[in-house]
Amino acid sequence: MYVAVKGGEAAIDAAHDWLAEERRGPTDIAELTLGQIKGQMSLAIARVMAEGSLYDPDLAALAIKQARGDLIEAIFLIRAYRTTLPRFGASHPVETGDMACDRRISATFKDLPGGQVLGPTFDYTHRLLDFKLAADGALAARDVAEDVAEAAPDTAPEPMPRVTEFLNAEGLIEPEVDPGEAPGDLTRAPLELPASRALRLQSLTRADEGFLLGMAYSTQRGYARNHAFVGELRIGTVPVEMDIPELGFAIEIGEITLTECETVNQFRGSETAPPQFTRGYGLVFGQTERKAISMALVDRALRWKELDEDDLGAPAQDEEFVLYHADNIQATGFLEHIKLPHYVDFQSETELLRRLRQAFAAAPIQAEAAE
Repeated sequence: MYVAVKGGEAAIDAAHDWLAEERRGPTDIAELTLGQIKGQMSLAIARVMAEGSLYDPDLAALAIKQARGDLIEAIFLIRAYRTTLPRFGASHPVETGDMACDRRISATFKDLPGGQVLGPTFDYTHRLLDFKLAADGALAARDVAEDVAEAAPDTAPEPMPRVTEFLNAEGLIEPEVDPGEAPGDLTRAPLELPASRALRLQSLTRADEGFLLGMAYSTQRGYARNHAFVGELRIGTVPVEMDIPELGFAIEIGEITLTECETVNQFRGSETAPPQFTRGYGLVFGQTERKAISMALVDRALRWKELDEDDLGAPAQDEEFVLYHADNIQATGFLEHIKLPHYVDFQSETELLRRLRQAFAAAPIQAEAAE
């Protein structure tokens, strides 16, 4: 990353002061608190945690406030802070099958054990501005409280079975294969190609949501030619357990909110595999369903080689193109460094251009002299 500029310290200090003023905004309006950001901008919090690779809503709220709402800048702050943290152990893999679901839907099975749980979603809302949200005072607060009370379930949600288990029972979908080895860690070692599926999924869960959405959309338009159904989309909390050496067993150290998506994709079969459904998978921190669905579609597109499918030359099938361009922090650093001083480089380019233009202008004269 290009993050430092030398010289002009007084100008830089003044820029910092101006930035602080702009961040604060008009002083006659109450300052935005971290609690407000954390409680009322939960989807932005989820994106910052997911792409920053650090589950901490409080720090994500601080990063959003510091970045003035620029989520990529907030993600950069979270990743930078993450590098300062000591690593003292690793938790057990979370069991998403035991997730206490706030939202759980399937586009493939209508009647599910446990039912379809719509949860908090924009899917069924009218895309019209709700001017009640602009109202001040107790009236707006009471309306919101009443809406929340009506929508809240009476009891805590129970864990629900996976939808793909129904297909797996009939042998209609490819079985899950245990890779047999612990996956690498992209936060500690750079990505190398070709990458295992586990590393690809790590890269995709950290990827920029907009980039991943575009890649996923391209597969739906025919690039990669893999028609997908959402087998299941679930959002909820799962416990995190960790072994404590002094105790000799694992204990629950907390809970995290996750979004998980499993897609069911067509597959015509190959010389070694019968026609069957195949899987795409996405798992992301927080309520991040658009990202999880996009991740599952791109994951499936990148699996063309292991499934012995044709290389259609689609961008979403190109592992290097997708994984090396999906990280918004790397992309931002390389893109924004061009606004930093490049005086010497530009001067050398200018001198070269002048010499080329002189040679170009002299060429016709030399040609006439030769004749």
